[in-house]
Amino acid sequence: MTSQIDRRAFFRLGAGLAGLTTATSFGLQLAAVGSAAGQSAPDYKALVCVFLFGGNDANNMVLATDTDSWGRYFAARNQGTDPIALMPVGTAPTPVGQVNAVTGRASALGKPEHWGGVLPIAPKTAQAIPAGTNATSRTFGLHPLMSPCKTLFDQGRLAVLANVGTLIQPTTKAQYQARSVPLPANLFSHNDQQSTWQAGAAEGARTGWGGRMGDMLMNMNGQNTIFTAITAGGTAVFLSGQSVVQYPLSTNAAPAVTVNGTTATTLFGSSAAPGELKTIINDTVTASDFANDLGRINARSVGAASVVNEVFSRAVVTAVPSPPTYTNPATGATETNSLALQMRTVARMIAAAPAFGVKRQVFMVSLGGWDSHDNQNRDQSNNLAKVAQAMSYLDSTLANINGVDMRANVTTFTASDFSRTFNTNGDGTDHAWAGPQLIMGGAVKGGDMYGQFPTVGMDVSGFANPNMVGASFIPTTSVDQYAATLGRWFGVSDTDLNTIFPNLRNFSQPNLGFL
Repeated sequence: MTSQIDRRAFFRLGAGLAGLTTATSFGLQLAAVGSAAGQSAPDYKALVCVFLFGGNDANNMVLATDTDSWGRYFAARNQGTDPIALMPVGTAPTPVGQVNAVTGRASALGKPEHWGGVLPIAPKTAQAIPAGTNATSRTFGLHPLMSPCKTLFDQGRLAVLANVGTLIQPTTKAQYQARSVPLPANLFSHNDQQSTWQAGAAEGARTGWGGRMGDMLMNMNGQNTIFTAITAGGTAVFLSGQSVVQYPLSTNAAPAVTVNGTTATTLFGSSAAPGELKTIINDTVTASDFANDLGRINARSVGAASVVNEVFSRAVVTAVPSPPTYTNPATGATETNSLALQMRTVARMIAAAPAFGVKRQVFMVSLGGWDSHDNQNRDQSNNLAKVAQAMSYLDSTLANINGVDMRANVTTFTASDFSRTFNTNGDGTDHAWAGPQLIMGGAVKGGDMYGQFPTVGMDVSGFANPNMVGASFIPTTSVDQYAATLGRWFGVSDTDLNTIFPNLRNFSQPNLGFL
């Protein structure tokens, strides 16, 4: 016999025990949808996690460009059969087939010589000079294919968080080498570090910090708590809470949600079959308590899908523009940006939020293909171009949602399994640890860099990098600090943040100040 505990767990996983509403009560709110256009919720806030699955080589996303740092960077990466070192600031793009003056190599599509130099950025606050860096001041740049992000940084709506990674407590090189402090489980493992970034624990964790923040604030969403955690990029532990369950939306223009079979006009050649299927899966008067719970879940899920699709067909949502195409830098082809399509879904749900009466939402979008053991020039360049265009698209779209600038209400941030080795394996990089991340939004104190950008360079004769073990940077900022700063802006109390992030008390600066 199925226990009551198992039934409740199943019910929660299927659609969420708390705050689920019926299609009828959804419908009662839709009469106000027409008047929702042009209105904003002054206390509405959303977090948007952009997860880069596979481990983004952040060493080529945000770079130190002062002479000492650049020399060590270029020496480590201008090697191998397909060198991954970018060109210095101010280098003009070299036309295909012509020889680049910096490297002496012929330029080609998908190669650093063809992209031109790193894009300079000037943080408002001077970075401290860390031990091992021989410079009077530090300068920085972005990957040359991320010009939309440079624009956002220069306009003050994008910030960089330097050298962030999974930590249990502050850790030095000596402590790491002596194993004298606790370390996150299974460093350099994709599955475990994805889970640690998203949930604070290795693979097998059942709730993530996005979902747990949703748990704390779901009461602000009235009856429609089912729309607290929204994924447009596949399910992941990040959005799973104790009560909140992630709600997946399609990246298609319409419908937003597809419930296969029940919404078709025919099924197996029968026009009556879709209705019969809907009756069967919604049945709540069987001899099995388990089946009855499942029927209630199905009925609510089908009802919610019907209402979402109806709202998404209205002008306040369809007015959200589609993202433009982009040029794949590795091929020169014009393509659709899959990440930007996910951002469109996020913007459409934000436009629909007044109709649903929700005031706190956590979103997740994602992009794979970052595990660049080889062909890094080809693959990472394309992915970084997608990220830059998608973030810029969301920023410009949020500037006019139903006639209201919602950029101050939405904070978007990047995350990844880990960064990658500072050296090259010939045409790629291997698994590493800490690296910089990007934070975007109208509430972000942008145009600046937070945390300590480390000394760069491999250990060589006469030089030992105090910030690196092997070819990996040791984090100087923890994921917990990063997430807690986002959570505090979102409205999570300090008490609840210490519950969600039990290691947060190990760090002297729980609020990093970028919001």
